[in-house]
Amino acid sequence: MKKALQRIFQSLALCCIAVACGASGNQPDTASPSSVWRVEKDGKQVYLAGTIHLLRKEDYPLPSVFEQAYTASSKLVFELPPGSDENSQVASRMRQLGMYSGDEELGHHVSAATMQKVRKWAAEKGLQEAVVKKFRPWFLSLTIAATEYQILGADPARGVDTYFEKKAKADQKPGEGLESVEFQLGIFAKLSEKLQENLLEQTLGESETLPKDFDELIVAWRKGRSDKLQELLFRDADKYPELLEEFLLKRNRAWVAPILKYIERDEKVMILVGAGHLGGKGGVIALLKEKGCVVTQVKATP
Repeated sequence: MKKALQRIFQSLALCCIAVACGASGNQPDTASPSSVWRVEKDGKQVYLAGTIHLLRKEDYPLPSVFEQAYTASSKLVFELPPGSDENSQVASRMRQLGMYSGDEELGHHVSAATMQKVRKWAAEKGLQEAVVKKFRPWFLSLTIAATEYQILGADPARGVDTYFEKKAKADQKPGEGLESVEFQLGIFAKLSEKLQENLLEQTLGESETLPKDFDELIVAWRKGRSDKLQELLFRDADKYPELLEEFLLKRNRAWVAPILKYIERDEKVMILVGAGHLGGKGGVIALLKEKGCVVTQVKATP
């Protein structure tokens, strides 16, 4: 659970739990678009790969285009630096910031209706209310996400990011991150009580349809259907505009400058970020196009 919770924290709840596309994920990809994009400017290029942070055993092998981009790259760039999920201090820091001390508890900071939903969820999962009520809303949101994905067999150890992090380590390819753990943790810790409760409500609601939704998400991701991915990932985003801004849009804007630097330096880089960051208005692809980049969806070759 610690590893799952930590990786879900790293992928951020809004993009990870807000899922809702048909059939199983393991489909031929040789003739279809993909979730990998080529970003070009001034004759230089990098690969931009949209990832899923947690996958099941049956979701492998990955679409071959990911391997092609990896082979063509000499460095990998992730949301967080490689090895971040192995740092025991991260889990300790999460618990320190994510749990109430003394007499404080969840029921003092969320509505009675939200607390009732929390009790119902905890009872269904066999978790003691005495433990759950010591979690701050954002930390409980991550715990709910981790629990629901574990039930589905979706494992952070099988996520696309983790797969390529291990592969790069074995191949001695260097890797780095666009953000720090402290930065991502700070996004949660600095949320107002209202936004924390919004996040908790959103996570509870979407967990109810997760089994069906996850299958559909994987199919859309494998087939490179960025429009469908945006529809599924953010269908309720208009209800929580402040969360969308904090978890997604601000981060997208911050990533543009370093991505442009990789291109400017002509580094052979594969950049792997959550698929939800790429498409739509305010997505990384649109922002890079605004900066004069030519962005092309890559098709797999046999």
